[in-house]
Amino acid sequence: MSTVSQSRLVPGARRPLSVVERTWGLMGFHLTLLRRTWRGMVVSRFLSPVLLLAAMGIGVGNLVDNASGGVGGVSYLDYVVPGIVMASVMQWAVSESTWPIMTLIKWNQMYAAMLSTPSKVADVLRAHWIVISFGIAWSTAVFIAVAALFGGVSSWWALLGLPIAVLTGLAFSTPLFWFAASTNNEENFSTIFRLVVTPLMLFSGTFFPIDQLPVWLQPLAWITPLWHGTELARPSFLGDPLRAGHSGWWVVHLAALTAYVVVGAWGARRALSARVEA
Repeated sequence: MSTVSQSRLVPGARRPLSVVERTWGLMGFHLTLLRRTWRGMVVSRFLSPVLLLAAMGIGVGNLVDNASGGVGGVSYLDYVVPGIVMASVMQWAVSESTWPIMTLIKWNQMYAAMLSTPSKVADVLRAHWIVISFGIAWSTAVFIAVAALFGGVSSWWALLGLPIAVLTGLAFSTPLFWFAASTNNEENFSTIFRLVVTPLMLFSGTFFPIDQLPVWLQPLAWITPLWHGTELARPSFLGDPLRAGHSGWWVVHLAALTAYVVVGAWGARRALSARVEA
């Protein structure tokens, strides 16, 4: 009677690949691609946020501080840094979850190639989301370090911005995977940047408190992942993660972001399964 070998390097029956092995193997493709293209990410991941930080945090910040003494009892630079970090995370997540997904599904059909192996749709998505999370984490870490050099980080609690950034990024990424797997028209992605990304940067508490918005517009900000991510990150950057004045409802913010991730992942899995099986 033949036995199943634990090694995959010998002839004969072999045990099935574990979830970890399948995921790691698929991650290899994305990590290889990242190693070959990271130089092109330098401008979008670092230079643009730094220029925005200099313009808004220091340029506009000096005007705000001189006119009103800051925002919420802190300097405008301290106030705006976490918002800029989370807004940058949103942009990174959206850029990684639109045209690149269309490429993998439709143009080079790499997802189909992955699924011709023992890998499953959940493995393909999991591997890609892990790599996206890794990219968001290290980009956020560098940006926090740069912001600290500008004097925009008040506490080591700002390191909590790393998991918050990853969660916020996935709250955008997973629903967009769902959308990308459901559309054949790449022009829809340009519409997302024009009608979703840019307005969210302006009206989600990034540059000013949303209570400055008209009352009827404030609920629109409450349902956005960017507002929840910013409200979680800001008190951490200020040195008090549970500060009631900023994130007394931190459980609500965590729950909202997690809901976006879970529902988006569920929809992305269904949409990609239907797409590859069509």
